[in-house]
Amino acid sequence: MGDKLIKTITGVYLKGSAIVMAIMAAALFFFDWRAGAGALVLAAILAAVFMTVRARQRVWMDGFLEGAVGEIDKTLRYAIKKHPLPLCLTGGDGRIMLANENFKALYPGTVAMKSEISQLTGRKHEEFFAEGGRHVQLEAGGRIFKVIPAYMDDNRSMTALLYWIDVTDYEGLKARYADERKCFAHVQVDNYDELLASSPDDRKSLIAASIEKAVRQWAARMDASVVRYYTSKYFLVFENRHYAKAAEMKFNILDEVRAIETDADFPVSLSIGVGVGGKTPQQTDEYSAFALDLALGRGGDQAVVKSGASVDYYGGTLQVIERRNKGKSRVMAHALRQLIEQSSKVVIMGHKDPDIDSLAAAAGVSRIAANLGKDAYIVINGYSHSLADFFKAAESSGEYRFIDGAEAMEITDRNALLVVVDTHRPSLTEAPGLIGRTEKAVVFDHHRKAEEFIENATLSYMEPAASSTSELVTEILQYMADKKSLLKLEAEMLLGGIIVDTNSFSVKTGVRTFEAASWLRRNGADTAVVRQYLQNDMEDFRQRASIISNAKFLSGGIAISRNEGRHANAQIINAQAADELLDIKGIKASFVVGETLSEVVISARSLGEVNVQAMMEKMGGGGHLTMAAAQLKGISADEAVDMLQKLIAG
Repeated sequence: MGDKLIKTITGVYLKGSAIVMAIMAAALFFFDWRAGAGALVLAAILAAVFMTVRARQRVWMDGFLEGAVGEIDKTLRYAIKKHPLPLCLTGGDGRIMLANENFKALYPGTVAMKSEISQLTGRKHEEFFAEGGRHVQLEAGGRIFKVIPAYMDDNRSMTALLYWIDVTDYEGLKARYADERKCFAHVQVDNYDELLASSPDDRKSLIAASIEKAVRQWAARMDASVVRYYTSKYFLVFENRHYAKAAEMKFNILDEVRAIETDADFPVSLSIGVGVGGKTPQQTDEYSAFALDLALGRGGDQAVVKSGASVDYYGGTLQVIERRNKGKSRVMAHALRQLIEQSSKVVIMGHKDPDIDSLAAAAGVSRIAANLGKDAYIVINGYSHSLADFFKAAESSGEYRFIDGAEAMEITDRNALLVVVDTHRPSLTEAPGLIGRTEKAVVFDHHRKAEEFIENATLSYMEPAASSTSELVTEILQYMADKKSLLKLEAEMLLGGIIVDTNSFSVKTGVRTFEAASWLRRNGADTAVVRQYLQNDMEDFRQRASIISNAKFLSGGIAISRNEGRHANAQIINAQAADELLDIKGIKASFVVGETLSEVVISARSLGEVNVQAMMEKMGGGGHLTMAAAQLKGISADEAVDMLQKLIAG
């Protein structure tokens, strides 16, 4: 470096002088050779002097720079040693080249050129140099440190000074802020009126007081402010740290109120909606209201927590309690009549890959529209062969107008009424583009409410306690008796929908289910004909038998089986096999995995002790406590089985 500096300072001057003197000496030779020779001697002497000076300058500069470098190195070492922050100098191999006393106090036993950063901290050397502004944060000496690298060259190599910046107080403040953020909760007693109506007068106040006491004691354990703003409704405000404890205990208040003794034939249950992490109190309250609506839509007896885009579920172990009062059906029938009369036409659609419940409900709504003098269209893009007999009978009757999704988009205008049956999730409908295309939309569904649902529906009749959407539509039809009666085929289709979804009246069957079936029977439904429509062919029977014979039985009374190969009707076969597996003694829940031509499908069934709905929701599906399913894309059936087994084991 010294030589380079000397050349920069003297090189141009020396070269220029030598060239000028050589030219002058050559010129003198033409006039006087003695003068020319003298000039050459003088030039040589001057050149020797310049070379000597240059050599001495080089020696001096080298000495100066060597001393300066040594002084800088000494200063650097002193600065590192006395720096108020713990820091160390690491080489590219992760070995510590230099460390100050503060660093050694954090990591006693540190030896320069021997200790490695990964051995001391338990973190890989590369982690300390992650790009994107992410810095390693770790604990040492009872404090929390953020480690920031200062690179030794422009290439950002892994040779760098690592600064340990103490962020303990900041992290403590951040944790305190998170702990003290306010959470809101809406708590509602399910079926409160029915509960008290089923109790004698002398016990009503006792039961009400027991519920009140349980809720307030739970609030007291969380240091919550609680307000009872209606007979069966409470509003709580508490800190986030208490929510974490409640979630860890899986909202055991649900179990506590369930243990209260009543005179009703069903236990006390709560629906809880919790809002967490809103940017403003208003947003947190909106989260809690949304969560409560979701809990109620899923049948109650559970806590739903909404935090930003995520939703968590707790509880939901009880079967949904059937409401014996049909007042809601009467109100829905009256509202539906008004909406149909105010619309230019009625467009009805169910879910993709429709089953008999979806088709029957659509046919029932079509009959209501026809009775009121409105044109009705049923959207259906395709169907499985298990639905073929019913569909062909409906198509050949000439009573219905079946169209596909593309045609539906063309004929649907703002004045049309859109009716969605047997689903409330836009992504599962036959034509999602229809949603929002009309000013009025109606939803009829018996599934528990999911996070995705049709928003701003004009009329929504979602009843998780119902056995099927066919049951809901049948009840509504009963209040349209002033018009011409139901067709025999429609009665048989609706009865078929109820039979399939209740597994021949063995699951999710209440008093109102039998009442609906009885009304359909009086309106011409022939059970023998329905049974013929629902018959399976021999190949389906063999396939189902193979699934059952290959089932694996896990601990806890759970059976898992695989439907080998790809089948267009795998979803139907899986469901039938899962139902039949529950007939085996000791089996409490069954899961059957299979593949259609485009995706993996899982059918799950339970006798009530295992919540198959919660399990299927974790796999992107949904359903009911005892009957659920999921459709998976992008994975194989074997991978789905592995996911399912891990979910069951966890």
